[in-house]
Amino acid sequence: MSTSPEESATAPFAEESADGVQEYDSIDIAPKSFWAQSAEQRDTAFAELRRTTPVSWQRPIESDLPASGVPGFWAVTSHELIREVSTHPEIFCSGQGIQLEDVPDEFLEAASSFLAMDGQRHLTYRRLMSAAFTPRQVKRIEEQIRERAAAIVEDFLAKGTGDWVDDVAKQMPMNTIYDMTGLPQAQRDEAAHFADELAGWNDPDVAAGRSSAEVLNDALIGNLTIGLDFAANTRECPRDDIWSNLVAAQVDGHELTDDELASMFVLTSFAGNDTTRTTLSLGVKAFVDNPDQAAYLLEDFAGRIEAAIDEVLRWVTPVMTFRRTATQDTTLGGRQIRAGDWVVMIYSSGNRDETEFTDPWKFDITRKPNQHVAFGGGGPHYCLGAFLARMQIKHMLDQILHRLPGLTLGEPAMLVSNFATAVKTMRADARCPVQH
Repeated sequence: MSTSPEESATAPFAEESADGVQEYDSIDIAPKSFWAQSAEQRDTAFAELRRTTPVSWQRPIESDLPASGVPGFWAVTSHELIREVSTHPEIFCSGQGIQLEDVPDEFLEAASSFLAMDGQRHLTYRRLMSAAFTPRQVKRIEEQIRERAAAIVEDFLAKGTGDWVDDVAKQMPMNTIYDMTGLPQAQRDEAAHFADELAGWNDPDVAAGRSSAEVLNDALIGNLTIGLDFAANTRECPRDDIWSNLVAAQVDGHELTDDELASMFVLTSFAGNDTTRTTLSLGVKAFVDNPDQAAYLLEDFAGRIEAAIDEVLRWVTPVMTFRRTATQDTTLGGRQIRAGDWVVMIYSSGNRDETEFTDPWKFDITRKPNQHVAFGGGGPHYCLGAFLARMQIKHMLDQILHRLPGLTLGEPAMLVSNFATAVKTMRADARCPVQH
């Protein structure tokens, strides 16, 4: 992948105009209006980029945040090259930011935790969290997850109608992750609300008249404040949970500071809430819209659920994009990348890549192989909570598909974001009779 100095001198960079300035690709994914489109509309552009220019030079993303100063970014749209970037962290690092916008350093440090770290520092902090998310540890709470899934569906059956996102999809991940950390019940909705704003600060409904910077600031301060108080309270009264373990943990002979713990709380709130909630919204919508797939799964739920979860994750792709920064001059997909260039993996495009997935816009739980990149494309930043997410999805689908056979869902109101796929609201009705 990397090039020698001699090769770098002769390898072509992005197309340059007569004055030596790199020319942006004619397919422009920088406008806010592009990311306000539906996934299908966006993929029309991504499909053309996959076919012609899987590594394309794009102008800086349109944003209300202060200008980044970078001249543009490389958009990586093919499945193969996304995996290549993911598995070479020594060339494409995370420590200089993970989003399309140039989020201020203090925000990045507070919100991203070990997501925006590299090398040994990343491994050290990741290990602190990983012990709580191993398959063995998650298995210990499986019965609790199963019981919660049953209770959530029972509550919705009693109501009959409502907002699927708030009443059903939100409840499982929010309470699971906060049970694991021990966050008091009274603070959970507020913490989840601030986590939502971290994903949705570009959305006008979320902003409610505030600027993007104000939304981001409010969300971070809100969740950091909860995290700081939570850390202090846990030091005084430790419990038997992962948060108490983190408070007591040591790195290089020192306990984590309250600021470090608060940063981890912000990440846990976001990662533990939004992504699984979105998957339980759009994943269930996919089964409602494709009843043949629901029927096929129910014929042998235990034997087919793991493949079904993979297809749900591919279909939804809850995290759409992730940025890296080139640490050295290198080549990718035949394009010459300079040290310091931003390289953005478009996961939502990789999961619709026709060269990897036959008929990618067909929801097909029999799909094999299904090497989706919904949890990242491999490498050291692979999603830490993947096993926990899969277990929650499994038990929620079990309850929903068995107990809500007549469920109808309205069209989802989607969040405007260039980072996360998310559903704001989606009307649901469980009172409809089963159609024969």
